[in-house]
Amino acid sequence: MNRILKLATGLMTCLMLTLLILSPAGAAPAQKNLILATTTSTQDSGLLDVLVPMFEKQTGYFVKTISVGSGQAMKMGEKGEADVLLVHSPEAEKTFMAQGFGVNRRLVMHNDFLILGPANDPAKIRGLKTAAEAFKKIAQAGALFLSRGDNSGTHAKEKGLWKAAGIAPEGQKWFQQTGLGMGETLNVAAEKHGYLLADRGTYLALNKKRHLGLEILVAGEPKLLNIYHVIEVNPAKWPKVNHAGARAFGDFMVAPATQGIVGSFGTKEFGAPLFFPDAGKKPESLGL
Repeated sequence: MNRILKLATGLMTCLMLTLLILSPAGAAPAQKNLILATTTSTQDSGLLDVLVPMFEKQTGYFVKTISVGSGQAMKMGEKGEADVLLVHSPEAEKTFMAQGFGVNRRLVMHNDFLILGPANDPAKIRGLKTAAEAFKKIAQAGALFLSRGDNSGTHAKEKGLWKAAGIAPEGQKWFQQTGLGMGETLNVAAEKHGYLLADRGTYLALNKKRHLGLEILVAGEPKLLNIYHVIEVNPAKWPKVNHAGARAFGDFMVAPATQGIVGSFGTKEFGAPLFFPDAGKKPESLGL
């Protein structure tokens, strides 16, 4: 009897050792599907085409990317329809966090907004130092301005700039809202030879594919900084969200290796990066 017991114990030990040897180094996630709601600029610029496959390969998660404006992305988070957000509307993000919809908001990167327009520049804004000056001249000239009008981070920034200029453009003949994402609004502005506010990354990426005929007319003002955060949707409000996956994605976005890729993305094609890594920086250093 003892002999049989010893034999059985030995076989069990061998089986356990075999399973340990054959098992992968990292356990597969229990819930593999992860919903990422993000601004259109991260998708249109091509950055997520690089980062998402890397994340999936490293972690075993399958990412469903929903590219919408930052406002819509946060609405999805409020309803528990996304697991993690990558957005660029700081004031709206603060409200989102204060209302308890998100946890662990982390600084990821920035680029900047540009005021673009046709080469002939009918409003004569080229080289102006501030967006407020530029917007005033566009309004005074009655020159066509294309607004996204979609409650995105870009739209929120644009509304703030109009307010700072003391102008209410809604209802004016020269002011048109597309209700579209960044890439599509750039295409509309190109076709109509209008002005618009756009993020540098999307503009450079699209202009490379198809010369838009739009030029950078105003840039460089601190108010035009475009800052991105990653936010996990609060599992206390929505227990069914994939919080482990959301945390893994957030960790991935601020990891040194990922930050290095963010900082070099676009350099070969455009001679300069489209985004600048900010993980670990104090928000005050970016004017937040």
